Amino acid sequence: MIDLYFWPTPNGQKIPIMLEECGLEYRVKPVNMLRGEQFKPAFLRINPNNKIPAIVDQDGPGGEPLALFESGAILQYLGEKTGRFLPRERRARYTVLQWLTFQVANVGPMFGQCGHFLGYAPRKIQYAIDRYRNETLRLYGVMDRRLKSVEYLAGKYSIADMATWPWVRVRWLHRIDLAEFPHVQRWYEAIGARPAVQRALEVLAKREKIGNPDAKAREALFGRSQLTQSRRPRRVAAPASAGRPKGRRADKAALRTPR
Repeated sequence: MIDLYFWPTPNGQKIPIMLEECGLEYRVKPVNMLRGEQFKPAFLRINPNNKIPAIVDQDGPGGEPLALFESGAILQYLGEKTGRFLPRERRARYTVLQWLTFQVANVGPMFGQCGHFLGYAPRKIQYAIDRYRNETLRLYGVMDRRLKSVEYLAGKYSIADMATWPWVRVRWLHRIDLAEFPHVQRWYEAIGARPAVQRALEVLAKREKIGNPDAKAREALFGRSQLTQSRRPRRVAAPASAGRPKGRRADKAALRTPR
């Protein structure tokens, strides 16, 4: 069983897509980022960077729970765990990994900043809008040229496509017309038609909210309070008689959830 710590955002949706494609059993643990739940101590034990997605694989390596954060790392882990969507042959594997890295290092950050200054910033800053929208357009051009010669980003359908597709799904926030990028449009429609992708989009679909945050959401996502909320309180030494688990035993106990 895999526990998925999730909120319906482009970054978050990568992981249920992979879980559904692989047919893995999972349970959703909502982390409402719009209300600051990412700063709760229990979640920070899983992801000290207070972001979704994160997972705890209750049947990790050696049969012990394994907590992972960062979507790229999670996708690679699930690919290795299942032997799917991440080839074992080295040339094909590194082709997938380079396009996965293209997404996490370029598409996510640049599309995200473009969306922020167009749909989240309290005031319009034209330089920032132009800077990030131009970079978003450039990256669409990179993908369109690539997809002119291959069916999917790495040739065959892979974790690189799963990582990138949710960001194209919110292209309206970036003011992108897919008709200008016909090869991306063909790719986007093909992936969107996959049953596993459609099932993944249903996860917490009614709670999805992109753009135009209210005051509480703006503070939780971008405000100064996040600088203090993620700080762990100082530990107070427990009495020796408390019998609390120590070291690795304590870490493992914190990750286990009732079956």
